[in-house]
Amino acid sequence: MSDSTKKENTRPRGTPVKVWATDEERAEIAARATQTGMSQSAYLRAAGLNHPVRSVYDLKAVADLGRVNGDLGRVAGLLKLWLADWRGFGAKPAEVEKMMNEFRELQTELSATMRRALK
Repeated sequence: MSDSTKKENTRPRGTPVKVWATDEERAEIAARATQTGMSQSAYLRAAGLNHPVRSVYDLKAVADLGRVNGDLGRVAGLLKLWLADWRGFGAKPAEVEKMMNEFRELQTELSATMRRALK
């Protein structure tokens, strides 16, 4: 392989390890590697060396939670702005403050869930 056709940022190749597997086991390994976004070699290396293997779906779920967390912050900001402009109209200030506190609690809970998912 010439230098121009090599993949960039690949690790140095070593000696291959042969693993005997049935067709079903090989398909399962391939499926699990795909779920993690890793090559089969990288997946087997990580699993064999007891390194954490995360699903791509888990990382997408954390990203989705981050977007929801941001949406909560924006809603709370709009609510606060509305209160400043329309104080005394609509809801009682105590009810709105209670809702703001609930938003903050939800944001804290979402942040904690995202941290646990990434560990």
